[in-house]
Amino acid sequence: MPAPKSNNNPSGPSASASLAAAEAASSKELAIAKPLSLEQMRRMAKRLRRHIITMTAKAGSGHPGGSLSSVELITALIFSHLRHDPRNPRWPHRDRFVLSKGHAAPALYAALAEAGYFPVEELLTLRELDSRMQGHTDTTTTPGVEMSAGALGQGLSFTIGTALAARLDRRDHRTYVLLGDGECDEGQVWEAAMAAAHFKLDNIVAIVDRNRLQLDGFTYEVMDTEPLAEKWRSFGWHAVEIDGHDLKQILAALEEAKTVKGKPTAIIARTTKGKGVSFMENNVDFHGRAPTPEEAERALKELE
Repeated sequence: MPAPKSNNNPSGPSASASLAAAEAASSKELAIAKPLSLEQMRRMAKRLRRHIITMTAKAGSGHPGGSLSSVELITALIFSHLRHDPRNPRWPHRDRFVLSKGHAAPALYAALAEAGYFPVEELLTLRELDSRMQGHTDTTTTPGVEMSAGALGQGLSFTIGTALAARLDRRDHRTYVLLGDGECDEGQVWEAAMAAAHFKLDNIVAIVDRNRLQLDGFTYEVMDTEPLAEKWRSFGWHAVEIDGHDLKQILAALEEAKTVKGKPTAIIARTTKGKGVSFMENNVDFHGRAPTPEEAERALKELE
């Protein structure tokens, strides 16, 4: 189904009402053409991991660890759950996905390319001058990217803006934001969490990639945020804890969030930094270091 088109020549109130009704109908019908099955998503997750390794190795820089930990979360959203149209990235009725942990851009780029937002071959231009694949997401250049990132702690505040706009526009799209657990050290995250609950924004879902590692080491050593789920609940959120690599649990939590009324939902997704590559798993060295050519070859063999 094509994306809804604007009425450039309305004939009066009845025409406007008809247009609004048509847009509302389209917004409920349009989604990605064919959501992937669980087995297809598992295969897609492995493909995205291979892209992440190849991209960062070719660039010689990037953040593979936190990209690998978020793969299943992004796969479930892009290839099954979100209402979106790669042919029309700015379709007004799309669900929004905000990557607050913007250094995990390789994972999002890989998913967007596989979904059809731009050619897969373009992934290999990661971090090159004038490339649309910047080291952190840039909404002005990359189709499918909702927010320019780089400074951590901003995504949840941005998400509140999109959620309030949806309410004002009387649209039913939802906004999903992926946060890093190290990012949750920042005070702005909790100010935003308090505001989202205050405004009863039940069209927001915050997903925390709980891989327990950040740039300076293990999160419990840098700034212990446990009990994390209880903190979100104390700020007025509905919170659930899941295995962030189990696609069934991820999809179930996303569906549960749709049933929650009057408050936002936080999904605490327990993940492994560097997931899928044995020598990268739980290895803080790969937070911000790309694999060498030899390491990339080893990683790709493990991901066959």
